[in-house]
Amino acid sequence: MATNSKAVKEKLKEQRIGTPTWGYGDAGTRFHVVHRQSSPRTLEQRLDDAAVVNRLTGVCPAVDLHTAWDASDDWGRVRRYAADLGLEIGAVNPHLFNEDDYVLGTVCNPLQRVREKSLEKLLEGVQIARAVGARILSLWFADGTDYPGQDSFRSRRKRLQEALARVYAAMPAEMSMVVEYKLFEPGFYHMDLADWGGSYMLCLALGERAKVLVDLGHHALGANIEQIVALLLGEGKLGGFHFNDKKYGDDDLTVGAINPYQLFLIFCELVSAEADADTRQCARQAALMIDENHNFKNALEGTIQSVEALQLAYAKALLVDYGYLTEMQGRGEVIRAEECIKDAFLTDVRPLLREVRTEMGLNPDPLDAFRRSGYMEKITRERSR
Repeated sequence: MATNSKAVKEKLKEQRIGTPTWGYGDAGTRFHVVHRQSSPRTLEQRLDDAAVVNRLTGVCPAVDLHTAWDASDDWGRVRRYAADLGLEIGAVNPHLFNEDDYVLGTVCNPLQRVREKSLEKLLEGVQIARAVGARILSLWFADGTDYPGQDSFRSRRKRLQEALARVYAAMPAEMSMVVEYKLFEPGFYHMDLADWGGSYMLCLALGERAKVLVDLGHHALGANIEQIVALLLGEGKLGGFHFNDKKYGDDDLTVGAINPYQLFLIFCELVSAEADADTRQCARQAALMIDENHNFKNALEGTIQSVEALQLAYAKALLVDYGYLTEMQGRGEVIRAEECIKDAFLTDVRPLLREVRTEMGLNPDPLDAFRRSGYMEKITRERSR
């Protein structure tokens, strides 16, 4: 294992994670949304909650907006409010679902009127991103079909590409577009962007600043996500992540709750890519963003849990001796190579992370610090009025 703890600590201090405004609000299943008195009612309150997570963890200065839940008549004021809290807006996610017009799709819809309406929403997203200083336009489309023959695969793909080409052209030079994909739902026969390959081909056609967004919940069971990450890094097309976890479908569970080994292996790909001149820039620029629901958890505590899970996975990945691993791989030493990886994964890095937080002037236990802060009691009183 790598033993340069000083270098590992510096890397951990530099890690940056984006938290989502929607992750602080009420969430639920298809059957019921749980409403809590402490839940934020406004965008400003969601930013307040994000600022608390950043203050306690020290690694979450970016917060991501979603226009399905975040609205303002003065986005400049939102930017200033975030800055006063020590935050910046990392990504803007335009709202393209939950309207009757979109039952047959948005930019893929066979009706031109709906396609034009959808394009306006995407272009509005670009303008909002400009106003709040966000450098990422994050796109996910609920477009798909339920039945064979419902629509033409090729026609829908053409409509999608034409719309995104116009959005791409409207983006300023410093802005990038990350395009998400999803295996199924709400389309149960097909999704117009069902996998990383479809998203990759689209981004390749759009240009250098269009890259693929990997959501851990959007794959078939057993999919080798770390291989997908490696392939996208090799092509310079990994734009970032929506981190969560799942057991069956797109469950949006707390990061690392189900498969922490997979999370660790993903970070191994990122860490090893940083050591390669051909992939270093792509690995460093990949946005680490959380996207999850806290159906039965305190949203703030659940978010802190997720941040800690990402820190744990990164710390363990930094401990891998990649020189030795490469040597064992080259010699065909299967067991020694695997044990090199497993030794790092099985290392208890919690003491290391406590040291890092102490050196950063933070409480070594963010969850305990949150529970002792009185913040939950405060917002429950204020927001239940």
